Amino acid sequence: MNRLKCSLYRAIAAGACLLSLSTGTEAAESIRVLLSADVLRLDIRSNNPLWATDAKGRRQALRTPIQIIAVGKGFLLNGVRKQAEQLTLHDGGQGLTLTFPRPTRKSKGVAVLSGDSGTEVSVSGLIRLVRKDKGFLVINQVDMEEYVKGVVPAEVSSAWHPEMLKAQAVAARTYALYQQKLSATREYDVAATVQDQVYRGKQGVDAAILRAVEETRGLVVTFQDAPIYAAFSSTAAGLTEDAMNVWSKEYPYLKGVECPFDLMSPYYQWKSSFKTDTLEQNLREQGFPVGTIAAVTPLSFSRGGRVATLRILHSDGELVLRGEELRKSVGYSIIPSTQFAIESIGQDVILSGYGAGHAVGMCQWGAKELAELGYPFSTILRYYYPGTELQNMTLTKAPTPPSS
Repeated sequence: MNRLKCSLYRAIAAGACLLSLSTGTEAAESIRVLLSADVLRLDIRSNNPLWATDAKGRRQALRTPIQIIAVGKGFLLNGVRKQAEQLTLHDGGQGLTLTFPRPTRKSKGVAVLSGDSGTEVSVSGLIRLVRKDKGFLVINQVDMEEYVKGVVPAEVSSAWHPEMLKAQAVAARTYALYQQKLSATREYDVAATVQDQVYRGKQGVDAAILRAVEETRGLVVTFQDAPIYAAFSSTAAGLTEDAMNVWSKEYPYLKGVECPFDLMSPYYQWKSSFKTDTLEQNLREQGFPVGTIAAVTPLSFSRGGRVATLRILHSDGELVLRGEELRKSVGYSIIPSTQFAIESIGQDVILSGYGAGHAVGMCQWGAKELAELGYPFSTILRYYYPGTELQNMTLTKAPTPPSS
């Protein structure tokens, strides 16, 4: 615990000069957010007329609501064929409401709700549609600060302490900037799901969220003047984890730290189970040649006590998986973290464990408790991302991709 206090004191001392750092610089950056992929139909409405522009710059005014359907190599706009591989839609900045029909298969983008009406999301900025073989991509190009406003309430409760909300805003902005600076060859910078960080447009944005984003406007966490890969997850339940142990990638600022602050998390302790045949099927779909599973045994553990690797004995031999690969195969909601013990295995595999998420970087429930103990957001961020500084995003350089 003395070492923990020393780490916090160092973070406080390092953050003392932050109070004089201006956050008033306007962030003119925009970011491209993948809302959904393989979309076959999309409904859009706005209170203003909508403009559609193709890749050649040809513009068309449309009255909303409009329906867009993937057809051939182009689109149908309210029943009128549009031969174009890309379309840009905007309404002058007032905001658009998009409705995605419920898909028949798993979507890569917006998490689809149950019900016949599908998922509805209201966004700022403009919408880009990019035609692909299986449908089209729906990409929201939006001001960075507006994007952060849409991430924070999707990741944590707006009722949490203001300093934690600020820490979450800075982490979300940093993560997005990091991805943006490395995505020049991609059609988008981030996805709107847990693949990156959850973004729900204008949903849940209230006064507390607006205040947290505005009071940290433009601020990002940096290492050697570049934005960091600002990973965060729900509940560490002990030590946070080294990135190398989880992703086999070296980030000098993603090192495990003590985190005894998240005891009040509803995910601190859990119990779960899944069908053995479900694991077999999912592993086969992911390309692992497995027979009938007889045993699942942890092989090695990380410094934080999480399952690093495990052995699966099956009728055709054995398979060694990383703990995170097992989570991916079974489902992140079923296995909340790799800090687990296997209680029994038969037709069902029964697990008991602690924590939720990969536990790399900032622990959200731990940050909440630190904020309630009186620590400012700058100290919280420096504690969970050792060796980093806070800078205005306009002053940063491109990050160096991690080593393996």
